[in-house]
Amino acid sequence: MNPSFTPGSKLPLGSSLTEKGINFSVYSHHATNIKLRLFEIGQKAPFAEFPMERSADYWHLCVANLPSTFEYTYQVEGPYDPSKGFLFCKEMDLVDPYARAVNASDTWGNHHTPMRALYETKTPFDWEHTSRPMIPAEDLIIYEMHVRSFTMHPSSGSKNPGTFLGMIEKIPYLKKLGINAVELMPIHEFNETENLHRSPGTGGKLFNYWGYSTSNFFAPMRRFGKEKDLKFLIRELHREGIEVILDVVYNHTSEGNDQNYYHSFRGLDNPTYYIIDENGYHNYTGCGNTLKCQHPVVQDLILDSLRYWVTEFHVDGFRFDLASIMTRGENGKPIQDPPLIKRIASDPILAPTKMIAEPWDPAGLYQVGTFPSWRFAEWNGKFRDDVRKFIRGDGNIEAMKNRLLGSPDVYTEKGTPQHSINFITVHDGFTLHDLVSYNEKHNEQNGEQNQDGANDNESWNCGVEGKTTDQAILNLRLQQMRNFMVALFIAQGIPMLLMGDEYAHTREGNNNAYCQDNELNYFLWDQASPLFEFIQKLIALRKSHPIFRQKTFPSAVKWEEKDYLGLTLGEELFIAFNPSAQEYQLEKEGWEILLSTASQVQTLDKLQPYTSVLFGKKKAL
Repeated sequence: MNPSFTPGSKLPLGSSLTEKGINFSVYSHHATNIKLRLFEIGQKAPFAEFPMERSADYWHLCVANLPSTFEYTYQVEGPYDPSKGFLFCKEMDLVDPYARAVNASDTWGNHHTPMRALYETKTPFDWEHTSRPMIPAEDLIIYEMHVRSFTMHPSSGSKNPGTFLGMIEKIPYLKKLGINAVELMPIHEFNETENLHRSPGTGGKLFNYWGYSTSNFFAPMRRFGKEKDLKFLIRELHREGIEVILDVVYNHTSEGNDQNYYHSFRGLDNPTYYIIDENGYHNYTGCGNTLKCQHPVVQDLILDSLRYWVTEFHVDGFRFDLASIMTRGENGKPIQDPPLIKRIASDPILAPTKMIAEPWDPAGLYQVGTFPSWRFAEWNGKFRDDVRKFIRGDGNIEAMKNRLLGSPDVYTEKGTPQHSINFITVHDGFTLHDLVSYNEKHNEQNGEQNQDGANDNESWNCGVEGKTTDQAILNLRLQQMRNFMVALFIAQGIPMLLMGDEYAHTREGNNNAYCQDNELNYFLWDQASPLFEFIQKLIALRKSHPIFRQKTFPSAVKWEEKDYLGLTLGEELFIAFNPSAQEYQLEKEGWEILLSTASQVQTLDKLQPYTSVLFGKKKAL
């Protein structure tokens, strides 16, 4: 091996194959020198080092005669002045922010430190003429899920547990359930070992399990599988008509707020990538740092990352974690017309993809209904809160009516129900089972003295906190879970179901299980539940009745507000909700029962306590 170099070009960023060799390019405005270091796989010492050329704020070099696979880092020299945000250290090996892969371990819990970028000569992937399903927004049924959790438990019987390949084995299950889109919790490379807490109960190590702490925005999570494995998964999901939405975290990085820990952005150009002042990092994310999303270089990074996942992996959409961070300016204050959001909304490569915002952040910015772009659907937190309150009996009828209609009071300007992603539960907070089983959170096993997680869950335990053998309470809990699912799947908008809710998965009252690599998060394949068939039937009903999937807010609606809430859609369907302990009379001659949440036999003339019923108009013979 006898590598040689030429100046190369400043674009594209990252490492890329050219006719003259492999071109390397990285951005740094404040650096004074940058050295490229090349390593054979797994070796401590580099086999070559080269000073990089500078063009404006881009550092670049083209190297010939390199092996097909190798590791590389950058060593960056510049001022060290923490009061101004400068943290350059010329001895520190840094990962390329545009690396398509890193030298991470394949074994969970064995994260490599320090990391290096990994260059691999690519072989074309055969997509076998599969194409994106391109499901209309009104027809979407989203399933939020975690790749590792889905097949990690022994009951999965998976040959490849906890991986992209393991998930492929379970695609028939997803088809059977009836969903047509999966929203994958973070699959960008992250460091699962960064959590330093231990479980008070077992003494076992806790993890950054969910992955909301990105190390690299281009590299797939190595412990879930390699690039080809992820492409294989997406291809097979597309073959079955299931779209793939990635949960992406462009609001902070895994470098946290510890100035002594950095592997990439902080050492390359700290003031460019993060919102900082003389007091340190602005922590709008609750995770130690905040990306400076309106800086042109950070905008380019985010856009290039999104385009890469669309063009290289054929993903169908993105859910943006704490998306309100992306509307804050370079000083951290919210701005009216954020450049990053405008660029995402108008980008031609991203045009066919679905965009979903989590429209809030931990620093108090709440933008449900006001996220600054028509292009983004939104996680509708008001749907979650209002439906929870109504089903537990709070009596908020007007709010419930609006949620069932697609939240026209919230999306007055955006104007369609499809801007509302409706959900009862998501990864944050209680599961569906725990929502009807616990009044209080029980997060002691997270090692934070039960201080983490939300305190107000709008939950009701049906009379007993947690586990019980009282059959009456168990029956009531099952009814309440069914009631929530009826509201979710008959409401206008886009429904989203949390993985495991279809069999009433419990996290034993833990409403912030981000750190639990165990059965609190694992999908338990041996847990049979009558809830599965009920949800399966609800999904089938939604698919077979276009009236539940209207493109505009319904106008042909009749309400009955007696001592229960009744809704007639068109002339064909009637839904009644009784969130109280009282039984009420109905007059439904000429109708038939399509579905009931009651634990006892449902009749046409009575609406039982804590029951929801869906009626269909009998067709004339």
